[in-house]
Amino acid sequence: MNTLIEDREVSWKVLDTPVNGTITVPNDTEVHPAVIFTAGSGPTDRNWCSPLLSGTNGSAKLLAERLASQGFLTLRYDKLASSPYVKANLAKYAGKISMQMHLDELKGAVETILAEKNIDNDNIFVLGNSEGTIHAVNYQLQAQKNRFKALVLTGAPGRAVGDVARNQIFNQVKSLPNAEIMMKLYDDAIGEFLVNKPIVMDPSLPEGIKQLLHSLESPYGLPFARELWTYSLSEHIAKVNEPMLVMIGKKDIQVDWKIDGKALENATVQKTTISYAYPENANHLLKHEGMSIEKLTAQYVGLHYNAAEAELDKEAVDTISNWLSNITIPSN
Repeated sequence: MNTLIEDREVSWKVLDTPVNGTITVPNDTEVHPAVIFTAGSGPTDRNWCSPLLSGTNGSAKLLAERLASQGFLTLRYDKLASSPYVKANLAKYAGKISMQMHLDELKGAVETILAEKNIDNDNIFVLGNSEGTIHAVNYQLQAQKNRFKALVLTGAPGRAVGDVARNQIFNQVKSLPNAEIMMKLYDDAIGEFLVNKPIVMDPSLPEGIKQLLHSLESPYGLPFARELWTYSLSEHIAKVNEPMLVMIGKKDIQVDWKIDGKALENATVQKTTISYAYPENANHLLKHEGMSIEKLTAQYVGLHYNAAEAELDKEAVDTISNWLSNITIPSN
């Protein structure tokens, strides 16, 4: 199927604040299955763009358009912590950003989808990326109604989020002569953070690590930062009974397809409803990456994730669209 599509703005409220999103849908009057997108960490917006990264060529927008052209209604939204109004609303969010807030955002997205006229209520899916996979699973485990028919989890961390972050930091400093000392200082600071003590920051730590530590203990991000840091998707994913597709690209430098993929596979070894895919050239945001992973650096990928010339990885996108199409049962 390949059809004309259109965008439409929608919103719902969480913490008495609008959550804004975009519905991308085939331009017809047919009944459609639906896919809700959940974005990754930090100020990542509905399109999977971030002020921390260069470029505006977001993967979620591209993927939503691809799925809509194949007959799916899609919804992607700005988390409250990523909205254009986040600075104006910081005081309102202080101390309230939490797993529950993200759960409420996703609940609102589901309710918004269900209010659509041409929606197939029996075929509503979620497609999460990175941290968004955690919120997708969290929703599915808590929902008493309006559960997802199936879940697509991309760039999914198999280890605790704090362990993934530590590995990323180690990879950035491991070539330095004092790498072992820096990691010890970092570990000490994280230890204080996890037991609710103020972080004592050693002045010799690199500026990037200092910024991360400052962001973790910011009152605006708590209690969510502590909830997230110790959350392990592997401990929860096996509790989901609905079908799942887990995808980690082999060019992903944020999670490791061998380490994280293996952890998730081990946690779900008894599940026959879960599929795993490791596209050869997909990066964390499902873009095609031609460079070998040994040459990829954090600086390089940050500049190229959403660059104008970056394209979705064909293997990754075909796998997702085919899996969703195969699992969709047409309504009578």
